[in-house]
Amino acid sequence: MLKQWLLYILLVLASSLLNAQVSNDCASAIPICANTPINGGASGFGIDDFNGSNRSGCLEATTSGAIESNSSWYRFRTNAAGQLGFNIGHDALEDWDFALYLADDCNNLGEPVRCNFFDNRDENQYIGVGMDPSGDANLQYEDWLTVEPNQNYYLLINNFSSSDSGFSVQFTGDVFNTNPNDALDCSIISNLLGAPIAACENGTVVLDATTATAVSYSWYRDIGSGFQTIPSQSNATLTINLSALYRVQVITSTETIISDVQVSFSLAPITAPISDEVVCSSADVPYDLRQKDIEALGSQDPNSFVVSYYSSLSDAQTGLNELPKSYPKLEGLETIYVRVSSLENPNCFDVSESFDLNGIAAPVLGVDQQVFICEDGSATTIGEAASSPNYVYSWSTGEVTPFITISNPGVYILTATTSQGSTFCVRTRTIEVITSVSPEISAIEIDDFGITSTVTVTTDVIGDFEYRIDNSEYQSVGTFEDILPGNHTVYMRDLNGCGVVTEEIAVVGYFAYFSPNGDGINDNWSIEGLEHLNEPIVSIYNRYGKLIKQLNGNDTSWDGTFSGQQMPESDYWFKLSYVDDNGTRLVDKFLRKNFALHR
Repeated sequence: MLKQWLLYILLVLASSLLNAQVSNDCASAIPICANTPINGGASGFGIDDFNGSNRSGCLEATTSGAIESNSSWYRFRTNAAGQLGFNIGHDALEDWDFALYLADDCNNLGEPVRCNFFDNRDENQYIGVGMDPSGDANLQYEDWLTVEPNQNYYLLINNFSSSDSGFSVQFTGDVFNTNPNDALDCSIISNLLGAPIAACENGTVVLDATTATAVSYSWYRDIGSGFQTIPSQSNATLTINLSALYRVQVITSTETIISDVQVSFSLAPITAPISDEVVCSSADVPYDLRQKDIEALGSQDPNSFVVSYYSSLSDAQTGLNELPKSYPKLEGLETIYVRVSSLENPNCFDVSESFDLNGIAAPVLGVDQQVFICEDGSATTIGEAASSPNYVYSWSTGEVTPFITISNPGVYILTATTSQGSTFCVRTRTIEVITSVSPEISAIEIDDFGITSTVTVTTDVIGDFEYRIDNSEYQSVGTFEDILPGNHTVYMRDLNGCGVVTEEIAVVGYFAYFSPNGDGINDNWSIEGLEHLNEPIVSIYNRYGKLIKQLNGNDTSWDGTFSGQQMPESDYWFKLSYVDDNGTRLVDKFLRKNFALHR
């Protein structure tokens, strides 16, 4: 998060000073530039700057009929290119909105380039463009602006609350890294004493009213009760150390010049000593630097100062490269530099303190979070095989070893602890042990009677299985296409190592019916592909289980008769056996099907 804050002034001056920087109307918008402290309030909206319109960007007309409610207008001109944003600080219980216009005059504002109209139900302290300085997510922030030199902007700040504690504005963005003193053009402010000045307590400011033709100089100061003469001050310059509205009267031979300037001195912070820290180094559990804020502030008001952290003293001094508050601390020792800045004026800061942040390695567990055991009850080992002597291990079962042997399903928790001094780093891993069922082939279907067939393996058990036929690669589905006739071996195995089952099958083809009526068409029934089997025997049975016919390599078809008599029209059943490569006769248990005889 970019922390190059340029301007932030609270309402520390009296009402007369406040009114010097408030304008309810766009036409008299207060010019602001690189060193202008901005504070203000709003009471009413003066002239309707939107000429009766009921909408401008996200802003809508209120019950009064006007878009403005209690408004304050500012204008500025960019003098550099880069990223620009701003933070509008206010009481968290009040509801403020804003609209920013890229326009050269109030008569042609157009639509706002950035706009906020959210209510403040979250009680945020900031609205603006860029990023909330607290680092928190905030819906009342719009995206950063990308600006170019010589662009004119008008900023409307509007109060929708019944109370008005005032507001303050700070400009941010990397445009102030490249142009810290002139990112916003001060030539729009025509004033002998220049733009309002923000300074730090215990410092001084020199006001310079030098005029070539001056005859005399008189200096005045207003701390809330009107301008009073500053005695014995008649030089062209005035050295001051008090917040006030200052005026100089310069008398020349031809005219009298009067110029006013607001000067605010902000309280300078003092960082309290900060203790060193030993933390657990973990990428997924960052260290929260915010817990050191209380130490750094000591007795100082946390609403008046902001604490930020850096990896080098030079970064802390410039306010660049702030470390994220949720800091992913790596293993090892490093020095963290602390910057405490005034919210009134970020140029009032202290970087005198730092602390050592030592990250010790949190335990690393490479344990599988899901382990399978076989349903036969065999044991398996779970836990950390590559254990570390620097860790203390414990299990939810009571064991204190890096790994344990289990034979029952369930949830097991392994805890590893390492420590340095009073800092303990703990890492846990939950292991779910699941029973994996053994594979079981329920059926094998052989379809697509033709030159090749499709073989499909099915199972009734639920598990993680894969399949193959013969010497092919295993696959996740049990369907195999383009299988040639012959005897084959089907494999089914459990992916979790709980067994492999095999089945020998014969791939052959046959017709579902035949009609032995002597017309020469489909008069005989046979099984195609028997020639690819060794010593095949096909046994044909009637519906009562009586053996009617046996086919073999020599007698390969049946004409529908038994002992010379025609068999009746009916369904008939068959089974196939053959001799495998080991000389064993096998009966294909999956090829026991029926066919029909039609007359």
